[in-house]
Amino acid sequence: MSASLIYDLAPIGSIVAWSDGTPRPPERFKKKLAAWKTRNSQGRLIRKEGERSLGANSLSPEFMLHEGDLGANGVIAIRIHRTFSLDSTLTFKVIERPALGSVRVFDRAGSRAELVHLAVDRRAAEEWLTGHGHPHAVLDEVTADEIAADHIEGRAAA
Repeated sequence: MSASLIYDLAPIGSIVAWSDGTPRPPERFKKKLAAWKTRNSQGRLIRKEGERSLGANSLSPEFMLHEGDLGANGVIAIRIHRTFSLDSTLTFKVIERPALGSVRVFDRAGSRAELVHLAVDRRAAEEWLTGHGHPHAVLDEVTADEIAADHIEGRAAA
């Protein structure tokens, strides 16, 4: 599916894969494999941002995926995020949607909010918040209405 369909249909918290359609190179080709992995991977959908202005320029809508973390001994040193505009030529697929009743923890309220954690329920989300420094966090439960909204004109975001 296209990037615009991911933007329109996939709920925040979904696992989304992207691909350029090329076959994976053999392991022995380290540089080719590393380049392929940047164009063929997956991550959790953590933010959608609509069209906005930057001075005289207009920026198109985009979405951000959290691909992974780098660190050691429980300390995250670097977070790997990928941002895709709606005109991306890559192919996308929803691998997994957030479960009904799970709770998303956003770093703040508003249109620039970013998902920082997906908990199985409200109690787990509140427990997670006590150990992490997000003073302006907002909790958002995944509802049946949202899951039903994934189906538009008989199509599902998968």
